[in-house]
Amino acid sequence: MKFGTPLKPSAVKILFLGSGELGKEVVIEAMRLGCEVVACDRYENAPAMQVAHRSYVFNMRDGKAIRKVVQKEKPDFIVPEIEAIATDELVKLEREGWRVIPTARAVRLTMDRQGIRQLAAETLKLPTSPYRFAGSLEELEAGARAVGFPCFIKPTMSSSGHGQSMAKKPQDLKKAWEFAMKDGRGKTGKVIVEGKINFDYEITLLTVRHKGGISFCAPVGHRQVDGDYVESWQPQPMSKIALKKARNIAKKVVGELCGTKGRGIFGVELFVKGDKVWFSELSPRPHDTGMVTMVSQTMSEMELHVRAILDLPIPLLRRGFGGLASIPYVPGASYAILAHGNMKNPTYERVGEALKIPGTHIRIFGKPEVTGHRRMAVALAVGKDVKEARKKATTAAKKIRVVNG
Repeated sequence: MKFGTPLKPSAVKILFLGSGELGKEVVIEAMRLGCEVVACDRYENAPAMQVAHRSYVFNMRDGKAIRKVVQKEKPDFIVPEIEAIATDELVKLEREGWRVIPTARAVRLTMDRQGIRQLAAETLKLPTSPYRFAGSLEELEAGARAVGFPCFIKPTMSSSGHGQSMAKKPQDLKKAWEFAMKDGRGKTGKVIVEGKINFDYEITLLTVRHKGGISFCAPVGHRQVDGDYVESWQPQPMSKIALKKARNIAKKVVGELCGTKGRGIFGVELFVKGDKVWFSELSPRPHDTGMVTMVSQTMSEMELHVRAILDLPIPLLRRGFGGLASIPYVPGASYAILAHGNMKNPTYERVGEALKIPGTHIRIFGKPEVTGHRRMAVALAVGKDVKEARKKATTAAKKIRVVNG
């Protein structure tokens, strides 16, 4: 299908590669607009599969399996929703005329921290933390000496903090290397070691590439523990200068990844200290910290993603945050609900207690099992300001218990 051709949503078929909690919400938004949806993942009954028209189970890193499903379903759009995926096959499919969202190149570069960091720091000359890449413990030791202690060690392919740790001294590096190799979601045999930046806070700047250009949501502040999102809120207060710098960074990297044809939403992670801003990471899809937009915005990040994919209008209706136009919002917050241990068909207790709090919502993802620890649901809340919204979301989340079914 030629890019730019007007589409009737009812005639559009979308193939999702990855079917987690974010993918589930995107699938719902696509179906609301009349799209036919096919969901794929490595395990049965993944969240997005529970609402899709059809589903397939296979290893997302198996290029032949991806091609087989593409040839069978003949989708208008292929939408990757996870990091660990056979990107080389996506590049081939795109060259053959299939539409990959946002682009196959964007998916390939961002699935590997080495690709996106080199693009940002070395090609686009964006400010980042000091970093080195390492393919062995010896290289890690040399890299850590170069960036200094404390430093952060992350697998080049992973997400949600898997395999990530901090080394305060040289003696911590061996354990950090072993943890990264064991717990990373993708097995590249490499890590990135990053020097610490003394930032005031970190944000996710949700950036939408649509037919009208590039638009931004109000900045989402967030808190992480061991690299995994715990809570987020919108808007994050920041200076006009810092906001302008953040948007310029996001515009440069998203513009480079999309070119003229790419479409979709990007979660651009940034560190901020006063008026200084550093690029950190980027996801070419809805971001977990952006789940707050399900209550804080008139269009959630998932609806924005689908509208951008389908070339549907995204009106900018609010001008106020930093004097710049953004998607309309109200103060909101999210707080992740985790489960620990080993469970099959988990159930959720005290949901009613949580929902007694005014302005609060609960989203249970429907994941079929837990091994170790897993994010299973999220509490969402709005308030008269961010402080009130955060308090509501935190209180609601802590009331809920995930137990074995």
